[in-house]
Amino acid sequence: QVQLQESGGGSVQSGGSLKLSCQASGWTGSTLCMAWFRQAPGTEREFVAHIDSDGVPTYAPSVKGRFNISQDNAKHTLYLQQNTLKPEDTAMYFCAVRLAECWGPLTDARYFRRWGQGTQVTVSS
Repeated sequence: QVQLQESGGGSVQSGGSLKLSCQASGWTGSTLCMAWFRQAPGTEREFVAHIDSDGVPTYAPSVKGRFNISQDNAKHTLYLQQNTLKPEDTAMYFCAVRLAECWGPLTDARYFRRWGQGTQVTVSS
């Protein structure tokens, strides 16, 4: 059973940076297909970033140019470098794993079957 644990969230001022991490455990394979989503109170969960099996990233338009997704397949760890943070980025950030083939772009939450508990990012103005 794959389990996910996010970390790295916090409270920062507008323009600041954070680096989120997602550690996957309980997986004996060589790689996992993973992505980042976020959800603010009273809203639907929305796509943030995904990286496919060839290392090609896909970003939501709202974060493109500011966020950078990367992965360490050997460690089964996913990262999200967040730069130039805005109050609009305030949300609970979740990582997810597909448990299937990893072809992109995968921007729909329905493609992913396992989710972490989330890490809170709060950006003040």
